[in-house]
Amino acid sequence: MAATSFKAQFKAFSKFGDTKSDGRYITLTQSDKWMKQAKVVDGKKITTTDTGIYFKKFKQQKLGADDYDKFLEDMAKNKKIDLEEIKSKMASCGCPGLTGVPSGGKSSAVDRLTDTTRYTGAHKQRFDESGKGKGLSGRKDVPDSSGYVQGYQNKDSYSKNH
Repeated sequence: MAATSFKAQFKAFSKFGDTKSDGRYITLTQSDKWMKQAKVVDGKKITTTDTGIYFKKFKQQKLGADDYDKFLEDMAKNKKIDLEEIKSKMASCGCPGLTGVPSGGKSSAVDRLTDTTRYTGAHKQRFDESGKGKGLSGRKDVPDSSGYVQGYQNKDSYSKNH
């Protein structure tokens, strides 16, 4: 059963990221993605440099299923790792896709950028005390036509009796 699911995984990963692929040939990039997802490439025992070296021995951009088996055998023999262990990991790693991608939660950078209490200057005028936007009145600078200059403290304090 492991061989059939390995073949199915081979076909799935050979189509991953390549819309024109028919599932018969796999590239080095697709192979590395598969091995990373299956945790065969761990950065210590087997690295992507190793996979590149053994893949390039075939002098082809894409390998068929038979050549890919030879590639795995050659790498397993030289790295002294059990071939069946590699194949079982690769067969049971799941469908190709994004792994380890964080969920859509807010990061601390987004929190800092949307904290209206830290805004200064003209941007500060766009929000009320609660942090809610003022809308158009916060964006438009409406001219004061009262006759007083900006910042005058004693507006409407002049008595008309003089």
